[in-house]
Amino acid sequence: MNYFGNLLKNLDKTILGLILAMAVISVVMIGSTTYDNGFVFSKDVIVQAVAYILGFACLTVVLSIDYKIYEESYKIIYAASLIFLLTVYIPGLGLEQYGARSWINLRVITLQPSEFVKITFVILMAVYFSKYRDTLDNLKGIIKAALFGAPFIVIVLKEDLGSAIVFCVIWVVMLFFAGVDYKLFAKLAFIFMLMVPLAYRFMASHQKERIDAFLHPSNLSLPGNYQVLQSKIAIGSGGFWGKGLFQGTQKGLDFLPVQKSDFIFSVICEELGLIGGLILIGLFTVFLYRIAIIAKNSIDLYGALIAVGFIGSFGFQVFENIAMSMGIMPVTGITLPFISSGGSSVLASMIAMGLVLSVGMRSKQINF
Repeated sequence: MNYFGNLLKNLDKTILGLILAMAVISVVMIGSTTYDNGFVFSKDVIVQAVAYILGFACLTVVLSIDYKIYEESYKIIYAASLIFLLTVYIPGLGLEQYGARSWINLRVITLQPSEFVKITFVILMAVYFSKYRDTLDNLKGIIKAALFGAPFIVIVLKEDLGSAIVFCVIWVVMLFFAGVDYKLFAKLAFIFMLMVPLAYRFMASHQKERIDAFLHPSNLSLPGNYQVLQSKIAIGSGGFWGKGLFQGTQKGLDFLPVQKSDFIFSVICEELGLIGGLILIGLFTVFLYRIAIIAKNSIDLYGALIAVGFIGSFGFQVFENIAMSMGIMPVTGITLPFISSGGSSVLASMIAMGLVLSVGMRSKQINF
């Protein structure tokens, strides 16, 4: 008990405060999307609130466990994670929503396995990169690292392009900070950029349509362009101070689609203005900075890479969602972490932060 009490002295309370602030923003803004002459405790609001309550409980349990324990059982975690991803293909269990077969229906709730496997993917790549760091100075070593993570990316790519991109970003960011030869990394990045046009030919038709829509934003017949147009109108109409909480017209008149998840940032900007959007971006910036501090102070590379992996995951999702809502990135269906509606996303994000805080708590010498 004394040991854990000393560990708690190292707990990053700033991160907890930021998460709590984002939880309040999330519940209030989701409630705004169903506002009807008063705050409505809709199903989405209740699910989000319950997800946060359960999430804080899970975060507490995870941070109390020494993160090094996962390193010892990474082979079991690897196999279990792949099996969990494949459960979406079990008849009667797998569920298709929003054009992607990425959910499992547990009758009481639906879960998105890829959200939780992001966590184990970070753990697994942290184990691999810390264990085989010395092999990352040559092409053979990088190929082996890619093959280690490839099964996850391939399975998720078949289910959902947006989630697959997040997995790829996690892998690349962790590879970069694991100590890869930077010249070799730059060469591979250049080759990858040259191959992007070729990759387009092998994309599914609906994936190609997303790219075409981004390249031709004025064509409203292409999927996603109408949403982006309405999103930009909502953001612009909010001005500097916004129209007022619960007073958004683009939202209220249902011109803005998918407002509680994909385009919730647009709702925030319409009602709270540029200042509201900047405050939220500021919260995320401080949030990622505090995780970076934990990575810097970690007592081992394995722990540092866990923190770095979640910087890549959360950082990219925040950038993509906000950029998507402003029309400067393609619409991918990536939601805004901690803010968008989604029980699986919230619960997985809270578990991830429990893991990061566990690294942070054990980063300093404990004095008895």
